[in-house]
Amino acid sequence: MSDPRDAAKEILSWLRTPADEVDLRTQGAPRMRMLTGVAELNANAASGDAGCFYLQQFLLAKIYDLELRLSDTETAEGSTFLHEVTRLLEQATADAEDAALLPGQLAQAPSDPTAYVSWLKNLARGHRVFKHPYYMDFIRNHADASNLRTYMIQESVVDGRFDDLLALMQVGTSGTAKMEIANNFWDEMGNGRPDEVHTYLFNKIFEVFDVSADELEKSITATALLSGNLAVMLCRSRNRYPEAVGYLGMTEWLVPDRFVQVVHAWERLGLPDVGVVYHRLHITVDSQHAAGWFHNVVKPAADNPRMRAGIARGTLWRLNSSARYLDERLAEVTNTPTVVALAH
Repeated sequence: MSDPRDAAKEILSWLRTPADEVDLRTQGAPRMRMLTGVAELNANAASGDAGCFYLQQFLLAKIYDLELRLSDTETAEGSTFLHEVTRLLEQATADAEDAALLPGQLAQAPSDPTAYVSWLKNLARGHRVFKHPYYMDFIRNHADASNLRTYMIQESVVDGRFDDLLALMQVGTSGTAKMEIANNFWDEMGNGRPDEVHTYLFNKIFEVFDVSADELEKSITATALLSGNLAVMLCRSRNRYPEAVGYLGMTEWLVPDRFVQVVHAWERLGLPDVGVVYHRLHITVDSQHAAGWFHNVVKPAADNPRMRAGIARGTLWRLNSSARYLDERLAEVTNTPTVVALAH
């Protein structure tokens, strides 16, 4: 296959095909040809090919959709071939994030649980993504309605399904960690009130801005897709549970400070109040969730070396990928080149 992007496009065309049929199509030489194409796509993405990186993350996102969205038709979910493709895409994505870590960075984590929690927070405070100018200056002071519309579309990859991420993550947990995740999930469910479910409130934003599902899919950038894919990859896997703890915990810890700026911009522009309920709510709720997460999920796990390394890894994946994502958003609105910095 001369162009590895052809493999991704062909696989995308099979996602609504029954799994058994996909596996029949991909036996022997055709299977190796397609898997080689995916491996080449990953290699090109790693070397800086923006088109291959986008297609890599778009394909992974569409495969995850088979597991995260109900369908009224049969899909390729469960295909052994698709499982191999997913593994290749996930490993390449993980390798890219690990390449952004500073040498020896994970080994710096203290073994004392209290000191470890403080160390994680200091990692964030010292990272260039902390109080990023995209939020602290542009969104707060300069963004117009069109800018906010674009921003909300990109944010949908995580905010639009945070409840499902928590549901996936809590499988197999116990004790205080399970209770904290459950409490967080119940808040996401509006504490049992359908019109206060957080994903329902988030989707009100798209009603304000008249964003269709088709536009939503076509407008998501590669760095936004990556943010969503990392969250799903970590939460769906029991083996990556420690990384999920760090990734989601840091997501919630950063949210309140960021959303204050969003609310300020929304009110400055006089946009319909119904569209900012989600962000107002999360300024308070996520402050509570972050505190509970560090105390009830992170701290009890921090006496285990594997958990410490994994949580720190997930935390840094979130910080580094968020920095690249926000650098890109800022470059779009200031007409300046994006500076690719993989670590702080």
